[in-house]
Amino acid sequence: MVEDFNYALGQRLRAARRHRGWSLGDVETHTDGEFKASVVGAYERGERAISVQRFARLSDIYGTPASELLPIPADSDLVIDLDALSGDDGNLVDRYLAAIQMMRKTPGVDEVRESDRAVISSLLRTVRTPHSG
Repeated sequence: MVEDFNYALGQRLRAARRHRGWSLGDVETHTDGEFKASVVGAYERGERAISVQRFARLSDIYGTPASELLPIPADSDLVIDLDALSGDDGNLVDRYLAAIQMMRKTPGVDEVRESDRAVISSLLRTVRTPHSG
């Protein structure tokens, strides 16, 4: 499941890069080596997971909002089934929420956006709609 998400995210990253007309080498050049061509290529192929911080930085470099790069459904009926979370998955959710709070520079704010819920749902595959019980 995580591999599927990484692959779909990589495809969107590749599309954003190509939209700018850049090669992988161009990304490395434009970032003064911050993003190596081989690493960006691995992200795009889904062979390597990208951290939230690097993902946000790359979306800035491409001039594309991170929310547009996420491979998430536009279904506003998504609900996280918190009862289905246990063990390390719960820790993953805590780490993800802490990371997005840090990125937004709003520590202590408990806002979870629809896009956040969709990402967590797609990573954990513990999604249910309000209609399914």
